Amino acid sequence: MTVDRTTIRLRCRVLVVLLIVIPLGFALKYYRGPGHWWVNNWGPASVAYEVCFMLLAFLAVPRRSAITPIAIGVCTLTCLLEFLQLWQPPWLQAIRSTLLGAALLGTSFAWWDLPAYVIGCVLGWFLLHGLLSAGKEHTARG
Repeated sequence: MTVDRTTIRLRCRVLVVLLIVIPLGFALKYYRGPGHWWVNNWGPASVAYEVCFMLLAFLAVPRRSAITPIAIGVCTLTCLLEFLQLWQPPWLQAIRSTLLGAALLGTSFAWWDLPAYVIGCVLGWFLLHGLLSAGKEHTARG
């Protein structure tokens, strides 16, 4: 299987954005300034979480036709993970007690996360289309 140069450049753009979104997401999750309870739990941190997962999925399948299924899949999966937080068996709580487990699975259910997940996937949808368009504009000029 060969990968063309356009796909390689697109994946590089996605990686650059990931290198921005991942630290930004953690910074928002652990922000301690005004309104930190909203930023950490129900706002920008949850949006960044969605965008990050969408970028990771798009990195694996960098095609325009994959963007909408990625958005729907990520939103569905993260909403299911949110509801999974209502289930708290000891083995799952042990996973959630780690930094990575808490970051990926969450620690407590919050209805307000659900709208943030939808907003994050909508923004991620636009971002992925923007990353594709940026490559086409660059190619047209180049």
